[in-house]
Amino acid sequence: MALLKISEPGDNVAPQRRRLDVGIDLGTTNSLVATSKGEQVEVLADKQGRYLLPSIVRYLADGEKPTLGYEAKAQAVNDPANTIASVKRLLGKSLEEIQQENEFLSFQFSPSGSSHAPKISTVAGDKDPVGISAEILKNLAARAEDFLEGDLEGAVITVPAYFNDTQRQLTRAAAQLAGLKVLRLINEPTAAAIAYGLDTKDQGNIVIFDLGGGTFDVSLLSLQKGIFEVLATGGDTSLGGDDFDRAIANWILEESGSKNLDASQATELLAQAQAAKHQLSDVNSVNVNFAQWSGSLDRIKLSQLCEKLVAATLRSCRRVLRDAQLQLNQVDNIVLVGGTTRMPMIREAVAEFFGKQPLYDIDPDKVVALGAGIQADVLIGNKPKNSFLLLDVNPLSLGIETMGELVEKIVPRNTTIPVARAQEFTTFKDGQTVMSFHVLQGERELVSDCRSLARFELRGIPSMVAGAAKVEVQFQVDADGLLSVSAKELSTGKSAQIVVKPSYGLNADEIQSMLKSSQENAQQDMKIRVLREAQVEARQLIDAIGNALASDGELLKAQEIDAITASMELLNQSIDAGNSSRIQELSERLNKLSGDFATKRMDLHLSQALRGSDIDSLEN
Repeated sequence: MALLKISEPGDNVAPQRRRLDVGIDLGTTNSLVATSKGEQVEVLADKQGRYLLPSIVRYLADGEKPTLGYEAKAQAVNDPANTIASVKRLLGKSLEEIQQENEFLSFQFSPSGSSHAPKISTVAGDKDPVGISAEILKNLAARAEDFLEGDLEGAVITVPAYFNDTQRQLTRAAAQLAGLKVLRLINEPTAAAIAYGLDTKDQGNIVIFDLGGGTFDVSLLSLQKGIFEVLATGGDTSLGGDDFDRAIANWILEESGSKNLDASQATELLAQAQAAKHQLSDVNSVNVNFAQWSGSLDRIKLSQLCEKLVAATLRSCRRVLRDAQLQLNQVDNIVLVGGTTRMPMIREAVAEFFGKQPLYDIDPDKVVALGAGIQADVLIGNKPKNSFLLLDVNPLSLGIETMGELVEKIVPRNTTIPVARAQEFTTFKDGQTVMSFHVLQGERELVSDCRSLARFELRGIPSMVAGAAKVEVQFQVDADGLLSVSAKELSTGKSAQIVVKPSYGLNADEIQSMLKSSQENAQQDMKIRVLREAQVEARQLIDAIGNALASDGELLKAQEIDAITASMELLNQSIDAGNSSRIQELSERLNKLSGDFATKRMDLHLSQALRGSDIDSLEN
């Protein structure tokens, strides 16, 4: 007698095919890729057993395939003009920003690129940061496909939490150029929290302190029963191990008296500085040799050289705590992420600031890639979607320009994403059939103090009196932190929309300046906002009464018209004087003075509308 296997209705008889996915940490200094064949996600090594891929690409002549990683790094001193390192710091930056932030550039920019989208001259032709990043991603994808023995079906790629919309768009573009299907972009600190939280079953408020080769992120997360909620995030996209290297390099230049370095010497100088930094993580003092000079660098001197850089990371920590409305004693754990956190001075500074020892149980180089790999397994369907819930946030407020050059914030900073927020607006002028929308990013009240992201128009609005049309503006920020904006006139359904496209990025100094200035100028900004709103409302009132006098002035006696006109003139003068209290006072006086006129106009127009009608027709 044969035995039959009995299954519950709806059960799959055949085991579900495991889909092939990866998590990629596209780093400034080094990049990694993580995946799994079974339950455990692991970081993949190359054929030599090295899991780090230096984020360096060297271009060759005569159509030869570029070299990457350790092979490219080995030739950096011999061929600096064609060897591109730290390309992540170039994404979304203008040429001026790149040159200001990098004093030891070994390559040249091409005249074919624009100042907002610079290209690098190489023997293989002009290359842009997106294409260079794509080469690194291709290499990591090939490593994973060899391990998985199949083509990849999706990838989660990590980005700094403080990457703006442009930088995120360009990262996605690089992945697509590399032939990868992007499941999601996730913030690096969030990826670290996924890896750390799932591995340790930790609960409470966790600070992720992520100091990599080129960027710094700090995020404050609440981890509770599988829910990862980002409470606040901060950082600097132009602060990382590269800056510590440059601080050491500048000291070597000063001590050695060296000047006017060529590209090879600049590359060698940075290599010496980096080597000294790495050695000082294990020993108290190292010998440094450059050109004809030799000297000694110890940990105390290194701390002095990098004091401002460390202080900048702690300022971001303080700001994140303030944004989340938490005190230092409410932080349960601090997790260190990124290779630069191996420096003793960083670990000591973090421990002193938070009053407790930070955790670095998981390799700080691997933890972001591991988290990305775990998230990829969930998104592609290899793990149940209820494995954990990830709640990320947008780093800066998003809004539109309103009358008076004011910013109306629609999605405040640190709002959980993905998110959709809508708000209704109306026309300012009688008969207005077009509305222009100016999309902005930043924390200040005035347009001039925020960053412009995009502009678009909505046409076909019905001609009505000012304030009658209703236009709904919706902001959508997806799980990758990418923005789209739409506007819809509610009575006709006419709509327009825009997806914010990359132009060039918002540099870290601008981001920090936005936040700092928003805090320092909060009171002054609100005074300006109150004034601008009073001015806009006063002008609307003057226009409305002026139009009413033009059409129905015969309802008033001459002295009544003179009194209203004089009040309007007085209000108009107060607008230019810039006293919000005086403007509001005169606006109220004009409203009262014109109240009887408004009543007479209403009676007149009602009687005209009802003329020739009877009670029965009105009831029907």
